[in-house]
Amino acid sequence: MVSTKVVVGAATASKLQASSSSMAPNPGKATILALGHGFPQQLVMQDYVVDGFMRNTNCDDPELKEKLTRLCKTTTVKTRYVVMSEEILKSYPELAHEGQPTMRQRLDISNKAVTQMATEASLACVRSWGGALSEITHLVYVSSSEARFPGGDLHLARALGLSPDVRRVMLAFTGCSGGVAGLRVAKGLAESCPGARVLLATSETTIVGFRPPSPDRPYDLVGVALFGDGAGAAIIGADPTPLERPLFELHSALQRFLPDTEKTIDGRLTEEGIKFQLGRELPHIIEANVEAFCQKLMQEREGAHAEHNQLTYDDMFWAVHPGGPAILTKMEGRLMLDSGKLRASRSALRDFGNASSNTIVYVLENMVEESRQRSEDEDECEWGLILAFGPGITFEGILARNLQARARAK
Repeated sequence: MVSTKVVVGAATASKLQASSSSMAPNPGKATILALGHGFPQQLVMQDYVVDGFMRNTNCDDPELKEKLTRLCKTTTVKTRYVVMSEEILKSYPELAHEGQPTMRQRLDISNKAVTQMATEASLACVRSWGGALSEITHLVYVSSSEARFPGGDLHLARALGLSPDVRRVMLAFTGCSGGVAGLRVAKGLAESCPGARVLLATSETTIVGFRPPSPDRPYDLVGVALFGDGAGAAIIGADPTPLERPLFELHSALQRFLPDTEKTIDGRLTEEGIKFQLGRELPHIIEANVEAFCQKLMQEREGAHAEHNQLTYDDMFWAVHPGGPAILTKMEGRLMLDSGKLRASRSALRDFGNASSNTIVYVLENMVEESRQRSEDEDECEWGLILAFGPGITFEGILARNLQARARAK
């Protein structure tokens, strides 16, 4: 069973708003028409993570417990959803023991879980959109939590009952940048195929990396303290019909990898699951490179809107994947952003942890909800950036317009 949430602001809730409050998308540009997500039933309160994890892995090392306690406090996470449960550990007790080959068991669990979560998120998204599954022409599926073929894209298409002719793309092992990468791919499909309606689905679980703590692997505790499970979904299409209510226009997309940083986020499949580690220098690398990346994205707007004044960072909205609190803080300082600019990202981190590729969907959902609750006399930022950082180190970015924003007072 999976819990779901439908984002208010698409086909249903937008009818409550005056049509004049929304901005019109540019012809031929891809737009996000709806958002949705799904989660496993297991809700974990951060205050209980340490005792539960130490008990489930039969670990009584006081130094590791103290380190995990400290990490759980610094992540700013309050709640997360996870697939792992006591029932799973009873069925697969070898997952809690060091050195046992368990990749088959992990994939048995995760392959099923990611399809179930992606299905629920996709159905929630389609309900919010108001269209029919038969109208979906393309499927973009993102996951770093499974390994099988046929891949999860086909399993999801079958679970949803999509047409056998639906055109599928799967992005695997893109990590935290995968959600924005999926939006980039969906944008290209929507703009190159007139009438296309692209379903983007992301789904992740930490089952593949769960293992008992060890002094030899201090970075494992970062994952225990920070990462969560779940799924996200979006419908992307150009030239919305009168019955569709677009949320964001995806104006321009950019991807960049940073040379000689491939070991900073290092992961590999082993007989004991996925092993990964994050370099301590990751927030500093992002801080040093993010401004040049953002400037290049912003130039895309200036070329198309040369008659407008150049935007400042505080003139824009910021939908940033919350890889961790240090990354958000470093970005905020480097760009000298107002303290509220990353509120949607910090809220997603607080409520769901870093759920890898899914998290950008949760950030965008928060922004939609903020727009809905904002009073009539409050200005909103029309233009902004959707950003994520993943293995490579890879930067993914989209220059976007918030179509729910009200025009700024001049």
